[in-house]
Amino acid sequence: MKFVDDAAGLLPRDALAASSGFAFIKGMLDGEYPMPPIARSLNYWLEAVEKGSVTFRGQPGFDTLNPLGTVHGGWFGTVLDSCMACAVQTMLPAGQAYTTLEYKINILRPLHGDGVALLAKGTVDHVGRRTGVATGQVIGAADGKLYATGSTTCLVFEI
Repeated sequence: MKFVDDAAGLLPRDALAASSGFAFIKGMLDGEYPMPPIARSLNYWLEAVEKGSVTFRGQPGFDTLNPLGTVHGGWFGTVLDSCMACAVQTMLPAGQAYTTLEYKINILRPLHGDGVALLAKGTVDHVGRRTGVATGQVIGAADGKLYATGSTTCLVFEI
């Protein structure tokens, strides 16, 4: 995984506009483009990219725990938002991008911050001219247990 250490750490807007959504997300996976800073903060990274599907791998640690000692719902929300919305991005042509319009998550079981590796997979249901819809799941990388599910609607716009 490649994280950019400079302050900007983001692809310039003109370079983003010139790239298809799939090429942009694949470029992050291949280390050609920087990963978003939030991924470093919450310890997750791209694992796989296909058109209409994106998988992140992550390990929530001590800094993601709530006062009860379980992984905060915000970690699940962030990684699900990332995988679902990036799946939508893979379907967009050059010159288009997205922003999350709304998303919903369901946390199905508690997770303690004890180094469990998780996979978050987002899958596109529909991408049109103005919106994209996707679903996601967070599962244990080793045991296949389902920890959380999500759904999103993204607003598609011209860069």
